[in-house]
Amino acid sequence: MRFRPAVKDDLDRLLGCVVDEPISWAHPERLLSYVESRNYGYDRIWLATDDDTDDILARAVWWSFPDGARPLALDCLYVHPSVGDRVGVAADLLRHAHAAFGRAPEYHVFVPNGWRGDPAATAAVGWRWEAAGRAGLTEELERLRYAWTAGDAPVPEPPDRLVFRGEEDDEVFVEAFRRVAAGSLDFATRQALRTMDPVEQAREDVRDCASMRGERSWWRLAYDKGGDLVGVALPSANDAGPVVGYLGVVPEQRGHGYVDDLLAEITRFHAERGVQRIVADTDSGNVPMARAFERGGYRNFAIRLVLSADPAAP
Repeated sequence: MRFRPAVKDDLDRLLGCVVDEPISWAHPERLLSYVESRNYGYDRIWLATDDDTDDILARAVWWSFPDGARPLALDCLYVHPSVGDRVGVAADLLRHAHAAFGRAPEYHVFVPNGWRGDPAATAAVGWRWEAAGRAGLTEELERLRYAWTAGDAPVPEPPDRLVFRGEEDDEVFVEAFRRVAAGSLDFATRQALRTMDPVEQAREDVRDCASMRGERSWWRLAYDKGGDLVGVALPSANDAGPVVGYLGVVPEQRGHGYVDDLLAEITRFHAERGVQRIVADTDSGNVPMARAFERGGYRNFAIRLVLSADPAAP
C-alpha cells in the first residue's frame, strides 16, 4: 500500500469516493467547489492506494483558508468497503499526512442531534474516532451548533448600556482578545494557552478571524458608559454564510449579562444587512454561552465533534 498526496490527474477517481454513512463528508459537489475555491488543495488530499493497481483504498481531505499556509481541519475520512482493516488503514493514512504537514490538524465531524441513539451514525463516527485517536487526535470535544432565523426570532434592539466602536488597528484587537482569553471557558483557547504566550495566542486568533469571509470593517469593541472595555463582538461569515465570528467579555466585566448585549449587537448587525440565518457554535461545556444563545433566539440544530492532538504531547 502506498500513501501519497493527490495530484490533479486523480480528480475523476477522487469524485468516485462515495460515503454512504450518515456523517459529513466531501461529496463530489463540495469537492469540486472547494478545489476551485482553493479551500481544498491536492497537496491536502491524501490517498492510500493499491501497490499494483493504484486504486484508491482510502482518502483524507483537509480544509484550509484559500490562501492559508496550513491545513486547518480534516473534513472527510473515507475507506473503500473492500478494505478489511479500515481503522488501521485510515490511521496509517492520517499519520503519513500529519508527518508531511508537520502537525496534526483537527478533525471536524458534523452529526445531527441525538446521533448517539442512531446505530448507523454511531458506527460511522466510531471507526473514524478510533482511527483519529491512533493517529494522535486524542482530545475529544463536542460543540453545539446554533442558528438564528429571521421570522422565528425577533431582531434585538440596539443595546443601550454599551457603546460599540470599530478599530482599524489589529493590535488593539489583539490586546482585547488577550484579555478576553483569561479565564475563558472555550476549550480551544484553554488548550492553546497551555503552550503559547497569551499575546501570540491572541494574535493567532485575530489572524484567523481576519481570514474568514466576513469583512474586517464589521468588527466591534464594546465599551461601557465610563469608557472601559467590556468585550469584543465580531460578526463574520464562513463558506456557508453569516456567523457569530467571535464574542467575549473581559474578566473584570463578567457577571453583568454583557454577553447578551454582545450577541444582540452581532445579531442585529447581520439582520440589518438582510441576513435570514446566522449560525454559531459553542462548546457543550460552555453552559453560559449556550444559555446566552438560547436567550438570544438561537436554536440548537446539530453537533460538531472535534478531535484534536494534545498540544503538550511530544
